[in-house]
Amino acid sequence: MALVTTTRRVLTGQEDVSRATWVAVIAALGVLIATAVSVVGVLRTPEKLTPVALDPPPRVEQVGGSPSGTPRAQARPAVTSPAVPASPPASASSVPPAVASSGRPTPTGATAEPTPAALGADFAITDNALLSYGATVTINNPGSVPAPRWTLVVTLPRESLAVSGVEGAQASRDGAVWTFVPEANTGQVPGNASVRVTFRVNGSLTGSAPKACTIDGVACSGLSN
Repeated sequence: MALVTTTRRVLTGQEDVSRATWVAVIAALGVLIATAVSVVGVLRTPEKLTPVALDPPPRVEQVGGSPSGTPRAQARPAVTSPAVPASPPASASSVPPAVASSGRPTPTGATAEPTPAALGADFAITDNALLSYGATVTINNPGSVPAPRWTLVVTLPRESLAVSGVEGAQASRDGAVWTFVPEANTGQVPGNASVRVTFRVNGSLTGSAPKACTIDGVACSGLSN
């Protein structure tokens, strides 16, 4: 605005202008003219302008269906890591002996418990009465190890015969077969010792002696064949 006002005053002769002022005015007019020429030249030749490179807009992956005629973007296959093979189960042979064995280790120098010897038995008729007789069975342990239990079986000739007055055992019947098992005081036969079982057979006549007698399956001695 100051340049326009000064120019107007010089042209109309309203104010005396110095030489420096004239120089400034002429320089300013030259700058304006050069600028105008440059602008006009650029507008006439727009292809000389250097185009500004713009980045393409980001590609949007569509979730839903794609427009008609436009192929869908194919999904990339998922990258899977190779399967890690499972370690084979430990076999019984790979287990250390100390772990595989569930039983307790046998102490060094330990010996197995000794086995009792087979028992023997002697059958004897102690007295005869009119319709009964008394019997005694002596059970012997020939070994040095005590026998903890035993079973005595006496087979009578007839089922009509009955046993009573049993001492040293408990009796049970199956027809003519009588089974005797130990009582509390005769349950164990000490080593190199014996226990006795006594009972009475009722209803006996001649020929009523037992047909068989066994101790733990071994025949008793003292019976006539």
